[in-house]
Amino acid sequence: MRRPTLRRPRLPRTRRGQRRLVQAVMAGCVLALSPSAWMYATASDRLRTAGDVPRTDVAVVFGAGLWDGEPSPYLAHRLDAAAELYRRGRVEVVLVTGDNSREDYDEPDAMRAYLTRHGVPGGRIVSDYAGFDTWDSCVRAKKIFGVDEAVLISQGFHIRRAVALCGAAGIESYGVGVDAVHDATWYYGGAREILAAGKAALDAAFRPDPRFLGPREPGVERALGTAG
Repeated sequence: MRRPTLRRPRLPRTRRGQRRLVQAVMAGCVLALSPSAWMYATASDRLRTAGDVPRTDVAVVFGAGLWDGEPSPYLAHRLDAAAELYRRGRVEVVLVTGDNSREDYDEPDAMRAYLTRHGVPGGRIVSDYAGFDTWDSCVRAKKIFGVDEAVLISQGFHIRRAVALCGAAGIESYGVGVDAVHDATWYYGGAREILAAGKAALDAAFRPDPRFLGPREPGVERALGTAG
C-alpha cells in the first residue's frame, strides 16, 4: 500500500504575493498580541508595591494551587503579602478566592488557615469557594460579596490580567505583584498569560456569568463591621 505524501505549502513566487503573505502574517501577529496589549494598557497605572498601595478596605488574594493540602510556594507568597498589608493597616479584610470544586481540594480553607497562622484574625478573612478562574473571582467579588474597591494580590505575570478583569467587572482596583523565583513555574505562568489574555479579552467584552453565581453573601460587610 502506498503511503500518502504530504505536500509542502508553496510560497508565493511573485513580489505581490510575497508582500501579501508578509502582511497577512503581520496582521495575524497583531491580532494575537492585541489582548496582551489591552491588558498592559488597562493595568499600567494601577500597579503598586506593598509599600505604596493606597489604603483600601479589602484585599483579594487569588488561589494558586495546593501542595499536600498546603498553599503552594507561589500562593504562600501572595498570602504573605496580604498578611503584611493587614499588619501595616493598609487593608481591613482579606477575601481569599479559589477552587473548592472537589471534596479533597479546598484552596480557600487552606488560604484562611495560612493567614491566621501569620497573624490575620479569622474574623477578618472571607472565603469565596467558587473562584474557579480570575474572571469568576472578580465577578463574584463584585456581585456576591459587594466589593467595589480592592487591592489585588498575585504574581507579576498574572496581576495585570487580574486588574483588567476586575475593572471590567466593576471593581476599582490596584494590583500588587509579589516577587517570585524565576523558575520553570514562573516561565510557564508567563507563557500561559499570552494565551489567557485572549480569554480575558472575551470575558471583558461579553461579561459572562461565572460558573457558579449563587446568592449574595454578607461576609465582607460583616467583617468590615468588626474592623476598627
